[in-house]
Amino acid sequence: MSGFRNFLFRGNLVDLAVAVIIGTAFGAVVTTFTNWLTAQMPDSTSEYFSNVENSFGAFLNAVVSFVILAAVVYFLVVTPYVKAKERFFPSPPAGTPEDIELLRQIRDSLAGGAHKA
Repeated sequence: MSGFRNFLFRGNLVDLAVAVIIGTAFGAVVTTFTNWLTAQMPDSTSEYFSNVENSFGAFLNAVVSFVILAAVVYFLVVTPYVKAKERFFPSPPAGTPEDIELLRQIRDSLAGGAHKA
């Protein structure tokens, strides 16, 4: 069971799943916007607004659906995932990176050697 937990939390599985969900929803927004933008304007405005597939309302509906879906995914998937990941795999304490520490040692060594000569 720990192997499965490592698979879920160490990899980018959840990140990829969220990207697919959000990308699909955004694709619907782009499609409805394109349909609305490229729709042929009929002679009367009542006919234009009655065409549900190519109306501004369909685009607005897709935008609202996208925002709701993004909020649901964020609060029900991303937030618990981040908390669980931090619980099972805590991030290392903040400190000086190894290369910076090595450069400091070299600097101190060179500064100490300059005074001896």
